[in-house]
Amino acid sequence: MVNTKTSKSEEALLNEHQAAELLNVSVQTMRRRRLFRQPPEWVKIGSSVRYRRESIQRLIQNGEQHVEAAN
Repeated sequence: MVNTKTSKSEEALLNEHQAAELLNVSVQTMRRRRLFRQPPEWVKIGSSVRYRRESIQRLIQNGEQHVEAAN
């Protein structure tokens, strides 16, 4: 029997391909941002790089531009 339950911490971590897809950028862009220490924050687990979903969402929210319509 396969355990289909995943913990919240497992669900919250994304690999670089998943993070790139959410941000609509290439994996190479994600790697470049890491190289230059730009957001989103990442976690190294052994040789693996993971991103917290919250970090991705925060980057999107911080990048939002609110423009008022001209009357």
